[in-house]
Amino acid sequence: MKNSIAFYFAIFLSRIHWFILIFVVVATASITISRLLPAVYVSNTQLLIESSQIPTQLAAPTIQVNPIEELQVIEKRLMTRINLLDIARSENVFAGIDEMSADVIVEQMRQQTEIQRSAGHGQATLMAISFKAVNGVVAASVVNRYVTIILQDNAEIRTNRAGKTLEFFEIEVDRLGNELGKQSAAIIEFNNNNSDALPSTLAFRFSQQTTLLTRQATLVRDIDTLGEQKRRLMEIFETTGGVGASPLQNMTPDQIQLAELEVQLTNAMALYSVEHPKVRMLKAQVSQQQVVVRSQAGVVAETSNPPSSILDVQLAEIESRIAVFNEQLTQVREQLAGVESSIERTPKVQIQLDALARDYQNTQQQYNAAVNGLAQSAQGERIELLAKGRRIAIIDPATVPSEPDSPNRMLIAIGGSALGAFLGLAFIADLESLNSSIRRAADITRGIGITPIVTVPYIRTPMELVVRRAAFVAAFAVLIIGIPAALFALHTYYMPLDLIYDRFATKIGTLL
Repeated sequence: MKNSIAFYFAIFLSRIHWFILIFVVVATASITISRLLPAVYVSNTQLLIESSQIPTQLAAPTIQVNPIEELQVIEKRLMTRINLLDIARSENVFAGIDEMSADVIVEQMRQQTEIQRSAGHGQATLMAISFKAVNGVVAASVVNRYVTIILQDNAEIRTNRAGKTLEFFEIEVDRLGNELGKQSAAIIEFNNNNSDALPSTLAFRFSQQTTLLTRQATLVRDIDTLGEQKRRLMEIFETTGGVGASPLQNMTPDQIQLAELEVQLTNAMALYSVEHPKVRMLKAQVSQQQVVVRSQAGVVAETSNPPSSILDVQLAEIESRIAVFNEQLTQVREQLAGVESSIERTPKVQIQLDALARDYQNTQQQYNAAVNGLAQSAQGERIELLAKGRRIAIIDPATVPSEPDSPNRMLIAIGGSALGAFLGLAFIADLESLNSSIRRAADITRGIGITPIVTVPYIRTPMELVVRRAAFVAAFAVLIIGIPAALFALHTYYMPLDLIYDRFATKIGTLL
């Protein structure tokens, strides 16, 4: 075991130049990179979405958006191409920004900006914004510009939404008000055009129909009675050659009609009230007939002559009364037909009127809802204008960082040196695993099965040692000087090492 350790240690010492070379190269590269990498300053801020300052039960805000959704909208609007280009150029975020393309500027701004959102049930809704820059003042300025844009956009969005909501309800109230006016006019016009068949007067028209039917039956009965009386007079005259004295023979037809109307009025008043349509109609007829009888009283007194024939007088009187009753019957039937027609039209009028009323009621409900919405939207707009609704508040404002956040130069240097040592050892181990030459007695014994008495190692000449050491020193000097110089040239004349690292990391992440 001791011989093996001593053997491998001897091998390590024989090839220590490779270890030193690899270790020095990797350590030098890591130390150079740690020195060349620019300092990265990070400035951050925290925003909080505060709930409405006015209780929702007292005044509901017009804009009711989920806080997470609101933060997502804010982030998308903030990370637009126009905003990023304007901020990058106004704050001079990158060195040589005038020579950079717009796409590169936007990509770098998005890579150096980090936005985190946090929310949950029973938890506050927060947004953290940070920005990386080579200068602390620039990082803080960019974050402050972000915050300014967020606050302005949020206030503008909420105010515009509240104003548009109010404008919508104002237009809706005017439209529905005009619609109500048109529907009201349509209902009034319909009622005027169908005043004789309105459902509200159906009961009166049924009563009127009953009265007219009763009047019609009475007139028919009276006409039949007069016809029977005429027939009997004719029979008496044909049988006896004369007729008995009639109490009506000394009365004119108008007087007889007046007497009959008075009898009908007396009978009607015994059955109906004074305000009943039939009683009022009979009173009007009695008044008219009284005027006619008075006007004929003087003329009859002067020109009264006995009739040439009592039968002719009686027949003429009966015919006159029948004619009057027939005329009244015709009028009653016309009135009855009109009433029955209006009654038949009433269901159709009822359906049309219900449809108009239903449309009016629906529009009225919409109008009431629009008026309520108008009041709420006006209140909501006032809340937004006074900034009393939900708003974004700054919890931790962005400040200029006093120390860079990265890179950790000591960690890079130590880590690179440790990596160099590991690679050097790994390289020596790899060379040893590939070397199959005989270098000790054990190899001879294992190879040909004999044990040698003594072994003589290969002895280099002094010139070989000088050449070998000179080549090693030259290679070592070239690497020590060339690697830092190459990295410096790459960083200065081609692209900063941090950008190369970011692109490499991005590409590796994409491939993975």
